[in-house]
Amino acid sequence: MVLNEIPILITDRLSLVPLNTSFCSDRYVKWMNDPEVIQYLDSGSDYTQEKLLAYLHQVETNRIYFWAILITQSKSHIGNIKIDPVNEKHSLGEYGILIGDKQEWGKGYAKEASQAVFEYCFKKLKLRKLTLGVVENNKSAVELYKKMGFVTEGYFFKHAVYEGRYCNTLRMSLFNPAIQYQEE
Repeated sequence: MVLNEIPILITDRLSLVPLNTSFCSDRYVKWMNDPEVIQYLDSGSDYTQEKLLAYLHQVETNRIYFWAILITQSKSHIGNIKIDPVNEKHSLGEYGILIGDKQEWGKGYAKEASQAVFEYCFKKLKLRKLTLGVVENNKSAVELYKKMGFVTEGYFFKHAVYEGRYCNTLRMSLFNPAIQYQEE
């Protein structure tokens, strides 16, 4: 599998546009420094315009499957979604999503964006499986992932530190429904 051109994906309410340096903004920097937004992320809390611009330049240069999530009607950038890294040998992709605009939480945008990316990954990239890691305490994310069809494959006890406490981490996966697996 060769890295394809990263397409714009369109849903009923959203446009997913390849993330690039044009998305560097004070608003985005604020998300990355907002304790509630980054509560369960491994990055954030010390972002500046310069640091964000350098990160976005790296994303752009490395041609990562990484999209800005825009509300189509207003063109408002509300978050990001990615599949990175992609393991070509095993046909796997690691999924991640951030809805940074807290005013847009709870409106179904994360699920809508995710379903478009999953369809692209399974139908166009022919990935067989998507994986993710999520802190068990992040109940809303765990519930969303389960609703989208992810299953828990692994459980890491006291794996990471968030808010000064050791937290358990779940490894979850979603299989390409078009692939039939033979039982051994």
